[in-house]
Amino acid sequence: MSIYILPILFIVLFVYCIYKRINTYDHFVKGAKGAIKLVVDIFPFIASILVAVALLRVSGITSFLTNLLSPIFNLLGIPPELCELVMLRPFTGSGSYGILESIFNTYGADSYISRCACVIMGCSETIFYVATVYISQTKVKKLLYAIPVALICSLVGTILACLICKVM
Repeated sequence: MSIYILPILFIVLFVYCIYKRINTYDHFVKGAKGAIKLVVDIFPFIASILVAVALLRVSGITSFLTNLLSPIFNLLGIPPELCELVMLRPFTGSGSYGILESIFNTYGADSYISRCACVIMGCSETIFYVATVYISQTKVKKLLYAIPVALICSLVGTILACLICKVM
């Protein structure tokens, strides 16, 4: 069914534009111009977050924090093997998928660790990435409470993900 949704949506939209006598090409070009401007505006923010994540990994800070926080995560029911994933997920999506692949290769796709990692990936978000894009495109600059609340919710989701995977 899902392979038909986009073509049907496209046809319905095209027929609607013909009915309303809207010049679809001009509107498409206007939207493309807006997208290019958006990419140019967002790029410095995204580049800075990607460089920061790369520096964290290369410098060994993530390994140090993983070793430091493993006992705490273990008390919360999060396997120590997932510490790096839990710490980097709020920063980067692609880096998280790289860690997920590493978990699959190390523990196997059907292991408890891999199942927890998959649920964590599905129930969490790249908080700092989203905040970066949001800040770059809006006038709201005060995220004093939003980011800590999002991080706490992500941690609670991670704890529940591991609990549910353990029970199932």
